[in-house]
Amino acid sequence: MRKCFTYIVLLHLSLVSFAQQNIDKTIGVVGKYIVLRSELEREMKGMVANGGKVTDSLRCAMFDELLYQKLLLAQAEKDSVHVKEEQVDAEMDRRMNYYLGQFGSEERFESFYGKSVKQYKEEMRDDIRNILVAQQMQSKVTGEIKVSPADVRAYYNSIPSDSLPLINTEVEICQLIKKPGVTDEAKKAARAKLEGYRQRVLNGESMSVIATLYTEDPGSVKTGGEYDGIARGAFVPEFEAVAFRLKPGEISEIFESPFGFHFIQLIARRGELVDVRHILVAAKVSPQDIADAKTALDTIYQQIQDGRITFCAACAKFSDDKDTKNNCGAIQNKDAGSTRFEIEELGKDEKLVFMLDKMQVGDISKPVIDQTSDKPAFKIIYLKSRTEPHKANLKDDYQRLQNMAQAFKQKTTVDTWINKKMRSIYIHIDDDFKDCSFHRNWKNPNPVLK
Repeated sequence: MRKCFTYIVLLHLSLVSFAQQNIDKTIGVVGKYIVLRSELEREMKGMVANGGKVTDSLRCAMFDELLYQKLLLAQAEKDSVHVKEEQVDAEMDRRMNYYLGQFGSEERFESFYGKSVKQYKEEMRDDIRNILVAQQMQSKVTGEIKVSPADVRAYYNSIPSDSLPLINTEVEICQLIKKPGVTDEAKKAARAKLEGYRQRVLNGESMSVIATLYTEDPGSVKTGGEYDGIARGAFVPEFEAVAFRLKPGEISEIFESPFGFHFIQLIARRGELVDVRHILVAAKVSPQDIADAKTALDTIYQQIQDGRITFCAACAKFSDDKDTKNNCGAIQNKDAGSTRFEIEELGKDEKLVFMLDKMQVGDISKPVIDQTSDKPAFKIIYLKSRTEPHKANLKDDYQRLQNMAQAFKQKTTVDTWINKKMRSIYIHIDDDFKDCSFHRNWKNPNPVLK
């Protein structure tokens, strides 16, 4: 039975190879799923487009991942794992918007890949579907893997002392932000001013000239209010909701975004991208509004200092920063998945770094200007913790070690699953990749053929 199975598989490979002669080449097979050289080259080209450097080790690593994906697909077929076409459409649009955003225009994208956006999407559709199926299958393999405190301790104890990661100085900081209020009168004045500009455009004046003279958007003032090659997800939702429903040449009604009031003219629609021109007028904050915000924060600061309210409670009651007010003001380090920052990560805000250097743990700063805000705002900073450079330990770095332990447990689970499935499925690696040092053991003799 196994010899017959082997013969059928090899015959299939021969037919595939013959059909793709001088066009493409099968470089790997997992069950009935093949990896084509063109598939690997497309992945490599994507790396180059994102600024990556092609190396033999990277090529091997990407081939390794493609083989793993095929193994997931083979098992997904057995387990009847499917995805909806709407999911495929959404993922395709997300990827294309990202790619076009990186290239800046459809023309550059098409020149780089040598095919139209439509052709690229048609060719990629099956691949995107397979990626989504593989992702669902991997979720089934890993499940809801969690680690207990005992798991974290065991993982930490398994790391040789000379291999423990070195942790640089880290700080946890919290903030309470007050922003000047914008009055209804100021909003009405801004909208009325913008309506005047819009009527001038509707009466035939050049929108480009008016934008150059009056728009308050620093990003487009030099281009007459124009933005070319906008993909979905690049601008705030309020802006895109209007821009992507206009017809070429059409001028929108006035609408509001977090930046102020706008109206838009659609210049052109090019597949997944739009070219637009807009004019922005923001509601003005008066000097008195700014002074009132500073006075309010001074009062809050004094209440905290006098012990009449805790910093955490003050954030919840008074802070205008929606991202931190309900978390005691704690600023999240999204890259690290924690509330800790290395000092180097705060380097862009030099005044904050200088201020933290003078503070002790538990100190609260006096109100200062918020340098990270694009509008007038004030903040007070609470230094929650500071760690000195050290080797990772359970007391100071539990969250980091917990993340590492969970990643290790997921990897171990996946590797165990792969080794088990390898024993019952046909695997073939092209000779061009025999020298690769794979993460998974794809090159071992396959028991199914014995």
